This record gives sequence, structure tokens and C-alpha cells, in this order.
Amino acid sequence: MRAELDLLCVSPDAPIREAIARLDRNRRGIVLVVDEHVRLLGTTTDGDIRRAILANIDLEQPVRLLLDRKAGTRFATPVTAAVGADDATYVALLKQHNILHLPLVDAQHRVAGLVTMDELLSGQPLPLRAVVMAGGKGSRLHPLTEETPKPMLRVGDRPVLEIIINQLRDAGIKQVKVTTHHHSDKIEAHFGDGKDFGIELSYVEEDRPLGTAGGLGLLEAVKETTLVINGDILTQVDFRAMLAYHREHQAELTVAVRQYDIKVPYGVIECDGPMVRGVSEKPVVGLFVNAGIYLLEPSVCRLVPNGERFDMTDLIQRALQAGRPVVSFPIREYWLDIGQPVDYEQAQEAVKAWPSR
Repeated sequence: MRAELDLLCVSPDAPIREAIARLDRNRRGIVLVVDEHVRLLGTTTDGDIRRAILANIDLEQPVRLLLDRKAGTRFATPVTAAVGADDATYVALLKQHNILHLPLVDAQHRVAGLVTMDELLSGQPLPLRAVVMAGGKGSRLHPLTEETPKPMLRVGDRPVLEIIINQLRDAGIKQVKVTTHHHSDKIEAHFGDGKDFGIELSYVEEDRPLGTAGGLGLLEAVKETTLVINGDILTQVDFRAMLAYHREHQAELTVAVRQYDIKVPYGVIECDGPMVRGVSEKPVVGLFVNAGIYLLEPSVCRLVPNGERFDMTDLIQRALQAGRPVVSFPIREYWLDIGQPVDYEQAQEAVKAWPSR
């Protein structure tokens, strides 16, 4: 228990970066902020960390800054339960407060453990279906893709698409559709109906390239939240954390984003009309770019036209114009778009360090 608490708990004076390290090691989606007597002061969740990244908060700042950001919200004081109660009591509390984590405390309010909805309801599939967009020709990787669909290029000992499908299965997703076009027969020959990979797999073939979202218009009526991922993405993103974030923000479209820094090779002059107000020598400009992973509610899927070329950027704009809630989910895990030869070579090295699959 002591070792578990060491991974679950963090001091309010510790840097945010340390909280992230403990999140990654405990794999529970939360760290508990405690005082020197291990009394609970607050919590920091995976979502709190990602919102801090979007706000460009320095990760060397203390964890107490994240607690301060919750002041005045319903999350300022964590919901807790007494250690030793039965699972039914814990599940009822989690559902009553619409939360995923429940810290357990003793009579002195000292942390004694943690239960989560995922653990209490283990074995239940993730309430998502997934669509992998695998129809692109991969022109920038020619000649490798002349006779092989880009998602079927091997990274390590298996195709990129197989790595993605295994990750979806391991996250608890049972149904996966793959949109295909270029050499679609090779994808179907490798995966079949998905039984050998532990999932239910089906295909939607585009008779012509329909862009990064157009294939969604060929699906039957969508009735559930849908995870869409490009078929050339190598990532270790936590799909469960993304779904929790999506629901927490009551989003209808969540766009995974990745921080991308551009170093300006010149001194930048800040002007106000003709007046110079400041100067920055070779500044680094941080941007968030589209990472090619999305969560869509049926209301947004219905915005995709049937059988027309349509890109995800078009869908995002259409959703915004329709007043749909669109949020960004920053990826802090490993991510690489295998779109160019240098990226493909980098992927071969990166996958060697991944846990055995």
C-alpha cells in the first residue's frame, strides 16, 4: 500500500512536472495532493494537466497552482469515501457526483487509497466505436507506397495500421471501421473481419479520394460517440483519457492537438503603429496543430455530406458555424505523423523503446 500511495500522492509544492510523472506511472488518471501528514488537500487529474498545457503554464510551477485554478468550481473540494466501504457504495458515489475517481480516506482524512469507475466496472467495453481513415495514397512516401497502402507500411515488425488497431482493442473498443481506397484489397487481406485481432472489423471503401473526413459520410447513421484516427499516426495517447475529457467538457467534437514550436531566426520587433514597443531576439512561437485524432458525437457526424470530398478542417468549421461545442485535447504522450520519409525512419527507432506489444 505504501508504494501505491507514493505513486498516487504528491505535495502541493512539487512541480507540475512531478505530478505528470506520477500520473504516467500510476496509470489511474489522477494524483492526490496531500500535506505532510498525508491529509487530502485536493486532486490533479489528467484533464487538469492538459488544460494547463493549453494555458501555456510552466510545468516547473508548483502543483498548488492547479488547485488554485479550481477555486470556486465543484471540483475545488474532492468527493471522498471512507476506506473499507463496499464497492456498491463507491459506485453509487461515483455515479451520484458524475466523477471517475474516488479518494479513500481514514477517520483523520488521511489518504488510504483510491478507487476508480474503470476498476469497479472492469471488463466493460469502452462506449465508443472507432473509424480509422486509411484511404490516402501516401504520395510523399513514394515509392514505398506505390504497391502498399501507407497504413500497411511496417514500423518494427508490423504495419502501422495493426499497431493502431491493437491500441484501440487494448483501450476497450470492440468495433472498428476502416475507410479504404488505395490498394484496399491488401488491407482487407491482412485483417479480414478482425477476429484474429480481437475486434469486430468492417470496411468502407471510397470509390475516389474523399479527403480526411469525407469517408464518414458513407457510414450508416451514427448513433454513438465515434473516435476517428488517421491511419498513419504512431502515438501512445490515452483514448480513455480523451473520452473522459470530451465528456467533462460536454463537447460534440474534440480535436486532439499537438504543441509545435517555431523558432523565428530573426529579432522580432513589436510595433504599435510607427512606434517600437519591444524587441525579442529569435523568439520561439508555440502553436497547437491538428494531431489527426478526433471524437465526434452523432450531431457532428451528420454535418458530413454524403459522397463528397470533405476534410476535417471543413467539418471543424461547419461545427463551429452550427454552434456545436468544439474543444481541443492536447496530446502530451508520444505522437508522430508518418507522412514523410524522415518521419518514417524516426518511427522505426521510436517503436523500439515502446513496451512489448
